[in-house]
Amino acid sequence: MIGVIGSGNPEKKDDPLAREVGSLLAARGAVLVCGGLSGIMEAACNGCFSSGGQTVGILPGERKDEANPYIVHAIPTGMGIGRNVLVVRASDAVIAFSGGYGTMSEIALALNMGKPVVDLGGWDTQGTLKARTAAQAVSMALEGSSGNGSDFPR
Repeated sequence: MIGVIGSGNPEKKDDPLAREVGSLLAARGAVLVCGGLSGIMEAACNGCFSSGGQTVGILPGERKDEANPYIVHAIPTGMGIGRNVLVVRASDAVIAFSGGYGTMSEIALALNMGKPVVDLGGWDTQGTLKARTAAQAVSMALEGSSGNGSDFPR
């Protein structure tokens, strides 16, 4: 599973780069895992779901119906932002878009857990891998999660 993290701002639900990442993950047979709400999460899930892929939303609340409409498997946790740990733990690698403190915490958690973090959001964080395109980000995440990428921090 590849985690997609980023802003939950509902205005970001139309982010074409996130939709492209989701679509490419589906085309490569990867399962997309995210926080399951709006913004970047919804855009990426839209791309994945629309391309026939599987999406998992690890929700902060207690109800499955809080998930965005493109979540196939909704997992309500009742943990609030504590669910960030579960999103990262379930991911083999993480693709990070721009966001706030929640996204920043997920990046830190992933790096702490030794999981590859591919940066598409302009984060200035040591240990992340910089990608310029959706295709590059997806390739880097999949290569890193399979253990084939020699440049990934462990």
